[in-house]
Amino acid sequence: MSIHILGIRHHGPGSARRVRAALEKIKPDIVLVEGPPDADGILEWVGHDELKPPVAILVFQPDDPKKAVFYPFSEFSPEWQAILYARQNKIPVKFMDLPMAHQFELRHQPAADSSLNNNMAIVPDTEIVKRNPIAWLAAAAGFEEEETWWEHEFEYRQDEEQVFDAITEGMHALRTELPLPYDREEQLREAWMRKTIRQAEKEMYTEIAVICGAWHAPALKHMPKAKEDNDLLKGLPKVKTAVSWVPWTYNRLSYNSGYGAGINSPGWYEHLWHHPADDGTRWMARVARLFREEQKDISVAHVMEAVRLANALAALRRLPRAGLEELNEATLSVLCNGEDILIKLIEKALIVSDKIGEVPMDVPRPPLQTDIEKQQKKLRLPQTADFKDYTLDLRKENDLERSIFLHRLELLGIKWGDRYDVSGKGTFKEQWRLQWDPSLSIDIIERGSWGNTVEEATNSYVKYRAQSASNLKEVCTLLESAIPAELDAAIDLLIRQINNLAAATGDVMQLMTVLPNLVQISRYGNVRKTDAALVEEIINGMITRICISLPAACTSLAEDAAQQLLELFYNMNDAILLLQQDDLSTQWTHTLSHIAHNTNTSPVIAGYATRLLSDHRTITGAELVKTFSYAMSTANPPAVAAAWLEGFLKGSGTLLLVDNDLWTVVNNWMNQLEQDTFTQLLPLLRRTFSGFSKPERRKLGEKAKNGITTGSTASFGIDVQFDTTRAEKGIPVVMKMLGIQL
Repeated sequence: MSIHILGIRHHGPGSARRVRAALEKIKPDIVLVEGPPDADGILEWVGHDELKPPVAILVFQPDDPKKAVFYPFSEFSPEWQAILYARQNKIPVKFMDLPMAHQFELRHQPAADSSLNNNMAIVPDTEIVKRNPIAWLAAAAGFEEEETWWEHEFEYRQDEEQVFDAITEGMHALRTELPLPYDREEQLREAWMRKTIRQAEKEMYTEIAVICGAWHAPALKHMPKAKEDNDLLKGLPKVKTAVSWVPWTYNRLSYNSGYGAGINSPGWYEHLWHHPADDGTRWMARVARLFREEQKDISVAHVMEAVRLANALAALRRLPRAGLEELNEATLSVLCNGEDILIKLIEKALIVSDKIGEVPMDVPRPPLQTDIEKQQKKLRLPQTADFKDYTLDLRKENDLERSIFLHRLELLGIKWGDRYDVSGKGTFKEQWRLQWDPSLSIDIIERGSWGNTVEEATNSYVKYRAQSASNLKEVCTLLESAIPAELDAAIDLLIRQINNLAAATGDVMQLMTVLPNLVQISRYGNVRKTDAALVEEIINGMITRICISLPAACTSLAEDAAQQLLELFYNMNDAILLLQQDDLSTQWTHTLSHIAHNTNTSPVIAGYATRLLSDHRTITGAELVKTFSYAMSTANPPAVAAAWLEGFLKGSGTLLLVDNDLWTVVNNWMNQLEQDTFTQLLPLLRRTFSGFSKPERRKLGEKAKNGITTGSTASFGIDVQFDTTRAEKGIPVVMKMLGIQL
């Protein structure tokens, strides 16, 4: 009976090649691989034509999907090659790590919980030192980085020496000599691995191949007594787990996940897997092709010179062959002319790559995930590792269905893509940028508790959020999202909820905040063929409530509150104009008139209400000038007049440019201000005029510089017939009031 310990590095092409060669030489009758035994049941899919790496095993806790872990595999992963060998040769293959059913519970228990094992004196509870012990071996060999040392010593080597014995011996020396604290969970993992090996021996397997991380190799080769491991593993807590295969990406391979194996250059490693003897020529040819696709002028001579330079650098550094670092330096010098930006292009397209794996539709998975994948296939929205832009024309049936699907996923919190504004007129287009992240599988599993299909789950989830919401704005936002998602059941509930909350609230500012969004929702009736009348009744009722309550809300306001209400006025007016309903417009103008003529109204709001009345053509000509003159009269405190002017001119000074009568009133008011008063009002006036566009400010400056050219009404701004005889009769009375004797 023989036990063959093959210590490797996860996701290493050289390690994968040596594992495959060792297995073909050993011809084991069972293969044990470091990984979660929870997933033994889905290993049968390895070797299936439609299961194409990179893929990952997802292990999660069904009653708490956030407790999940991924075990990723690439084509050049030693574990993948070991499992594939066993499947192709029809021999048993099993995972041998501590099951996630135990690890999930261990990770969420207090560190000092003595129930984790019965031998705390032997198993100290300490933190792992945050450093890589392999760095000691790299430093001893003269390398600054352990990554470079491992690659040149194990991943790039072509000879078939007894590399696994060397790895085990080196790791044994590290574990023996270095004073590294030893993590309890790691001890439990290694105890379970040894237990699995002993079980294989009991089952009379004679050639046992064990594939594990290099660090664990000494612990599996030099086994303690079985009783010690059994005592260590006694009484472990356990939870229920579920597993599935999910597509993975090379981008995600650069992260630490699963068994902590992150690599920086998966695209480069794939190249080494397929072309182990390449001296750099094939790689440089790929770089040259990439540059030519980007319209860069690259010749064969460039490629040849870059390869020569890379190999010369390797020789100077006493390396057996040129690695990625040497090839990148040669590329930067010869092909990029020293421009770092082009190296970023190589890193994204070749060194990392945007490759994504494939998983057969028949692989067991949650119902919601199955429905999502079916719709992705039906709507021709493939999962891609790199982002992809879609401009959807909602007048086309397929694009409309795509939009509905994406809006539903967005409501569910499955963040597959981002939505952007589309330039141009109309609401019949949407812009989406989609990029698939394998971690979305966890979100899908979590949302699966709301339903087995996207429509069912989204309806249920939105209903839940609506029923638990007490804020009118939150419910209106949900309705705004539910309309384009075409969630009829949820929309009915949301409308009832909005109606109830709107009827119960006395906060007019809250009603004004949500109204513009509801008006926007009504526009979907034309584009998406939905019934916009669903919200029209609510809109009409809310406008009536606002018109009744708003005049009182505009009185006795502090400056900051007045400015906040001013913004709501602006949006409210736009909403009224958008509806284009005469009865609602009449209600609104009557309310504005009441606000504008109420002496207790905040001056800035009274000014803006007057401006809106002018925009609605309710007051024009002499009446407008008269109202303006009264507001800017010297009888009013200067600060009040300035605030009224700010409101009237909010956002645009065009009126002052086209109406000389108004300009005259403002100009005369400014001229009669005392210097101290003018200095006090200057910040407010600057704020008012800063809201104008640059051309408006320039023209107003020119107008002030050049003077006023108007008709006879310029002096007073009021077009009336002047009765000289009647005026003369009043002179004695005025003179007497002033105490002047004629």
